[in-house]
Amino acid sequence: MAECANPLLVQWLKEFLDEARQRNTMGVTTYKHAYDSMKACPIVWNHPNEAQALKGLGPKLCARLTDRLREHCTDNGLPMPTLSRKKKKRSMQDDQPDPEPDPEPSKKPRKVKSYVPALRSGAYAILLALSTLNEHCSRAGMTKPQLIDLAQPHCDSSFTAPGEATKFYTAWASMKTLQNKALVVEWGHPTKNYGLSEEGWEVAKKVKATISDTGSSVLHTHGDKPTESMERGLDNVVDLDDVLEDEDALIERAIRASLEDQATKGSRTVAKPRKPQPKDSLSRARPSLTPSQTVGSIDFLELLSSPADGPSRQSRAWAGSSTDIQDSLVPKSKEPIGSRLAARSNPDVSQNNTLPFQPHRLAPGTFTVELILDNREVRTKTDRDYIQEELRARGIQPIVRPLDLGDALWVAKCKDPRLLPRLGEEGDEVILDWIVERKRLDDLISSIKDGRFLEQKFRLHKSGVKNVIYVIEDFSVNSETIQHYHEHVMSAISSTQVVNGYFVQRTRKLDDTIRYLARMTTMLRTLYESKPILLIPSTSLSTTTYLPLLSSLPTPHNITYASFASLVSKSDSLTVRDIFLKMLMCTRGITGDKAMEIQKHWPTPRAFVEALESCGSGDDLGVVMDQEAKAKRRSELVWKVAGGFVGPRKMGKAVSAKVGDIWGEP
Repeated sequence: MAECANPLLVQWLKEFLDEARQRNTMGVTTYKHAYDSMKACPIVWNHPNEAQALKGLGPKLCARLTDRLREHCTDNGLPMPTLSRKKKKRSMQDDQPDPEPDPEPSKKPRKVKSYVPALRSGAYAILLALSTLNEHCSRAGMTKPQLIDLAQPHCDSSFTAPGEATKFYTAWASMKTLQNKALVVEWGHPTKNYGLSEEGWEVAKKVKATISDTGSSVLHTHGDKPTESMERGLDNVVDLDDVLEDEDALIERAIRASLEDQATKGSRTVAKPRKPQPKDSLSRARPSLTPSQTVGSIDFLELLSSPADGPSRQSRAWAGSSTDIQDSLVPKSKEPIGSRLAARSNPDVSQNNTLPFQPHRLAPGTFTVELILDNREVRTKTDRDYIQEELRARGIQPIVRPLDLGDALWVAKCKDPRLLPRLGEEGDEVILDWIVERKRLDDLISSIKDGRFLEQKFRLHKSGVKNVIYVIEDFSVNSETIQHYHEHVMSAISSTQVVNGYFVQRTRKLDDTIRYLARMTTMLRTLYESKPILLIPSTSLSTTTYLPLLSSLPTPHNITYASFASLVSKSDSLTVRDIFLKMLMCTRGITGDKAMEIQKHWPTPRAFVEALESCGSGDDLGVVMDQEAKAKRRSELVWKVAGGFVGPRKMGKAVSAKVGDIWGEP
């Protein structure tokens, strides 16, 4: 056995190891590692602390070895070795002094950047709210509820509820950041008060100066001199509900432009069939993922976020052929928008007064525009009133009820509840041509998978509402799910815009959707309440003639909410033809267009089954056929009869064979 380099240390470690084994302690493994590594080490250690680089030897074990070495030196009259420090490497020639090392270049001190909160973040809103206090009053402060009330209009996130159901932090969490940066001070017990420090006032002044430079509304405080009311509480703050005239005017122009585009739908021209679009053009027609637009320093949701390209904002003519599309999105008339909108609502200015019915007329001032919200639209199962409360905080009092179609819509509610009954109608509400379907990203993926997405769009088309808005909220979804269904989601959104002609609005969270609904309600009140509304009598409506009647009217007409609910109900208004369409769409590969094409040739399930039986039996040819020939004829029936048309509804042999197998089985 080779002689070890540190026999004394190995001997003492062996004693420690034997003692641990006798006591059956948990340090046996550590002592074993230390003993083996010290025994195998070829380096001679001058001091036990130098052996800490070995496995199993830590500061405590090296301290025990140092104590044993001190005892050994005392018993044998030897000097205690000192712990040597690392020496600088000397040059090859011992007689020459060490060269002086080059001085290290001094590092430039990093400039500490001043804290600037993000626009419309929680910290941004808190600073603006606290800046309404008097700077020269040391006792001026706000409680948490007061501060939240003033800060909420300046923040995109909620101070009381997390942005998503899976999150736990609200915008109030920014208060901790401001306190850590010594921008906000806190005092008082048990009621806490908050105010700005000297550094906080400097940051708040910079933020307000930036707001004033960008042309947005600037907050104003009371006088700089402290008063008695400032010492008492909320009298030293101001109301932050400033009217954003520039923003509202821009949104109103956007809605007016949308209404103006809808006004041109009455006079459509037949356009030439367009060639199939290349992939590049389809990718350009995809909706933008940016859910907001900044005007000055005010971040708000744009009301028209669909692409500006032609196909994405055109409205498909469902009543006519596939080539019957809107000729132009830009009205060629030079008449002002207000005159044209008035002409759409006033029967006296209508070019064609020959109507198959006598419409009822609701004069301006006899109704108000109200938002109806589906009672199933909730934030979480435990927080069901969040959407209604946030809308009320923005001055909108929604009507909550179960909706047969859509998640939100607008009605003209009569101020006199007996006005419509006197005209022979039911209820006191008239449906307007605006409806919203809200889809969270995870819900959109699941509806695409189970087919609800196509079924909902089909029912929206049959409702006759001209302005359909799809609000799609971003939501935290598993990365694997997003990666797998990304193309499906983008294809569904593009199809909704290009094929169906519906408007798609992307939002980042529920608060953005609530703000969007509030601004839409405000603008629709401005546009509708000053003009008369024409009402189609309920006696002139039926499920089969409703859509053709709407397309034939020269000016927009509305119906009562009761009639609308009956027409779009899943059970009340279903005919045999509607059930046949839904049965066909249950087959994979059969879209709404293809189902309607099949129904043109075979209106009912019985007619379709009889056609398949006659085709499979060979009675129409007067010959006897074997089973293989019968099955082939059944599989090719739909393709031969309904597969010859062009466009996106083209029927292939595979789909025809699938339908024949399902419906033609004996």
